[in-house]
Amino acid sequence: MGMFGKSVNVEQEMKKVESEAISSIIDKSMTIKCEIVFKGKARIDGTIDGNIEGEHLILSETGKVIGDIIVSSFNCYGILEGNVQASMLIARKNCSIHGKLEAGNLTVEPGASIEGEIKAAVKDSKSAEEKPSKPDEKKHPIAVVVDKSATK
Repeated sequence: MGMFGKSVNVEQEMKKVESEAISSIIDKSMTIKCEIVFKGKARIDGTIDGNIEGEHLILSETGKVIGDIIVSSFNCYGILEGNVQASMLIARKNCSIHGKLEAGNLTVEPGASIEGEIKAAVKDSKSAEEKPSKPDEKKHPIAVVVDKSATK
């Protein structure tokens, strides 16, 4: 696993998030077109067409989001077609993220696919979007695809 901005506090915070009970689940048989705002921990097994804002989000292997996500922690196993802002973001093996990522702490497992602009080690990822960029600041979109065969 590769991590930017890794610290002991991040590992402790992630363990705390993982131990929290899931308060909302979108079943894999569901497709929802809406804006979602939630508190606590939510898991998406189905498809969401719309933006999501909340605390702790898990996008499962069968889950897909077409829209932007703003959360405290994002654990991605599925497909995201949109931008994400999170204090902690984990791109799990076989997930696919297409969009701009802003994360205080970013972990990318081997086999994860990320295509877009990445801003890692952003102290307050929710307010980072509100800050205007400097006119001379150059943005470099990148694509990251971790080769599964390289880990064998």
